[in-house]
This record gives sequence, C-alpha cells and structure tokens, in this order.
Amino acid sequence: MRKRMVVVGALLVALVVLAGCMPDANPSQGTGENPAGFLAGLWHGFIIGISFIVSLFNDGVSIYEVNNNGGWYDFGYVLGAMSALGGGGGGAAAGAKRRR
Repeated sequence: MRKRMVVVGALLVALVVLAGCMPDANPSQGTGENPAGFLAGLWHGFIIGISFIVSLFNDGVSIYEVNNNGGWYDFGYVLGAMSALGGGGGGAAAGAKRRR
C-alpha cells in the first residue's frame, strides 16, 4: 500500500513538472520572443496528451506552439506525437503477417 502511494505521488509530481513545459499562448499577446525549434516541437508532440487535457481547463495552454520556426518545429512535433500516440506503422506490419 505504501509503495502504491509513493508511485502515485511521484506521478503527480511528474505531471506538475510536465505542466510547466506546455506550449505558450498566442504570440500576438506578447508571449515568447524566440521561436520554438525542432527539440521544442519534439517535446510538445511527446506531451500532446497532457497538453490537451490541461488545455480543456486552462485557456492559456495550447497543444501547439504558434511561435515556431516553421518546418523543423512541425517535423519534431509530428515525430513526438507519433511516439506518444503509438504511431509508426507497427500495426500495419502485424496486419500483413496475419493475412499470410
């Protein structure tokens, strides 16, 4: 029982820490001077699920950083989202094996 409480406490602390790494609000409101790059896009894609849940309750949080450097941010975002959401084509390979 104590071990379970420690694990739940650690998860809550990790969730709070991750909440501090959410994409910023709209840059037209004066947030963020430096555009987000590839690594920020990778991170934002990886935490897309947490960002989405927080964005439902907080208007200052979005799931995508609007102030970014373009293609490299998008590339990192897509890679991060694919890894977080389980995409990557593994299911297609498994389906091909079942048909044989």
